Amino acid sequence: MKAAVVIFPGSNCDRDTLVALERITGRKPTQVWHTETELPECDLVVLPGGFTYGDYLRAGAMAARSPVMAAVKKRADDGAHVLGICNGFQMLTETGLLPGALMRNADLKFLCKDVHLSVERNDTAFTRKYATTKPIRIPIAHHDGNYFADDETLARLEGEGRVAFRYVTKDGAPNDDANPNGSRSNIAGIYSDDLRVLGMMPHPERLIEPALGGSDGRPMFEGLLEALS
Repeated sequence: MKAAVVIFPGSNCDRDTLVALERITGRKPTQVWHTETELPECDLVVLPGGFTYGDYLRAGAMAARSPVMAAVKKRADDGAHVLGICNGFQMLTETGLLPGALMRNADLKFLCKDVHLSVERNDTAFTRKYATTKPIRIPIAHHDGNYFADDETLARLEGEGRVAFRYVTKDGAPNDDANPNGSRSNIAGIYSDDLRVLGMMPHPERLIEPALGGSDGRPMFEGLLEALS
């Protein structure tokens, strides 16, 4: 699997993402600067987390208009897989590759902690190594992770099976106590209509081995390697 990680001014999770991909795939991903207008040949494009352009205007809004994003859109249209993590998820909604918006957290506070997620389906390249019956533990670190979509869009996402992850309790209950940021329907991540683009607020790249405190993020990258190699 060939992967490319796009780096913007203010990205701060690009190194974690690069390390995760290299350790699991055995290949160094290509680093792509935001001013590039073309992407290298690759199977996976990752938009990492961070605070691009200081989150001015709206989180991800300025980065979404970087020159490279036209190439990201084209690569997605051509069938490549795209993973947007945290700030990357915000960029995907700002570009229209995913519906909805990421708003300020409901309590207006920055959140940095581990959360539990349900895996809503495991028949995609991103989740094929997960079980849908067992919650996973993944960290979050965001100020604007409150996913919002209107009723019609939300119904379409639910009806088409495009909710990827939900915030749940340790026992798997998707209730208000498990929802850290106010996201509608406890949504933590969603897919595009062809299931090739995934945006998620939690950070799987931060938990890929026990030395980091857990490995629940590892199956995502292992699944991608298996599906795209």
